[in-house]
Amino acid sequence: MADGRSNIALIVAAGSGSRAGGDVPKQFRRIGGEALLAHSVDAFAGHPKIDGIVLVIGEGQEDAVRAALGARPCPPLVTGGVTRRDSVRAGLEYLAAQGAPSAVLIHDAARPFVSSHVIDGLLAALQSHEGAFPALPVADTLVRFEAVMGDTVPRDHLYRVQTPQAFHFEAVLAAHRSWPEARDATDDAQMVRDTGHSVTIIPGDIMLEKITHPEDFRRAEALLASQPMISRTGMGFDVHRLVAGEELWLCGVLVPHSHGLSGHSDADVAIHALVDAILGALAEGDIGSHFPPSDPQWRGARSDRFLAFAVERVRARGGLIDQVDLTIICEAPKIGPHRDAMRARLAAIMELPLDQVSVKATTTERLGLAGRKEGIAAQAVATLRLPPANVA
Repeated sequence: MADGRSNIALIVAAGSGSRAGGDVPKQFRRIGGEALLAHSVDAFAGHPKIDGIVLVIGEGQEDAVRAALGARPCPPLVTGGVTRRDSVRAGLEYLAAQGAPSAVLIHDAARPFVSSHVIDGLLAALQSHEGAFPALPVADTLVRFEAVMGDTVPRDHLYRVQTPQAFHFEAVLAAHRSWPEARDATDDAQMVRDTGHSVTIIPGDIMLEKITHPEDFRRAEALLASQPMISRTGMGFDVHRLVAGEELWLCGVLVPHSHGLSGHSDADVAIHALVDAILGALAEGDIGSHFPPSDPQWRGARSDRFLAFAVERVRARGGLIDQVDLTIICEAPKIGPHRDAMRARLAAIMELPLDQVSVKATTTERLGLAGRKEGIAAQAVATLRLPPANVA
């Protein structure tokens, strides 16, 4: 993970969230059907320039984290401290012990909606600065108030600071290690700047507003629902040869048959077509461009990993999958007896309701490769929605 050249997301989720109300810490409460923590993990996990994630959590929160993430792979967990600064320091020291990345993006789980363009902007800013953070200009009138109303405060050059905040790793680690224990720090950017490094800002995002109080959850739900979305459709097609002595995997289900499909991975032709359909809707190439068959690490790999990656790419761009429709083309085996299991498996991998996943089968009337029982083909269509800002 941390090899001196990587970009790591450090998500701080160790708070109790007492001001947000409810009987669970706010990072585990749900917005849009997902825990706040899961939204942040999805954004970073699906970004192609983020090489890993570390979660800083409260003591004893391991089970709550795994429940919040559902079927997602659980990143490394680090127990935080009493204060946010203590928690960030714990995460940084963990990364240092693992070998230290080149850059770290420190993010509060209370800001669940991280867009890919914010991550891109932060990483670009690190080309010329030691640190960067997103910020929004102050729009409201500001006044001083001490028992009675005082003077207004000029808004020029005033910004509301957001996270994630990105830094050259060695700079932010040194800032934390040298910071006086008795001195307060509002955030990591202040610490890095005050230790002599260059820190800049990039345009913030209204979707990055922090969730602190009970009414913030209602506002976030409304904001999420009000976001304009653009519908995108992608189509995928794949074919693999049937050979003796191989297992037959279709839609992530092992199907009993005399022959299996030949390929570099597990040759799940149905999932391969579906991955291409999703990547096509995103305009992000095809399965071969992300998982080239020339790479030995994918030899024999389970194709559900490829599908999970494609779904993460949708989430990283703030998108939603509305529907997938898959057609398997073969003379044998019969797909009908396995159709329900296939739909259920695909729905589980993509974390979609079952009624958004369609699996069908047809034949070629004994024509062509499939008709001669030499192979199986599949075609898929995926319909999804993306925010306009994240449409390629």
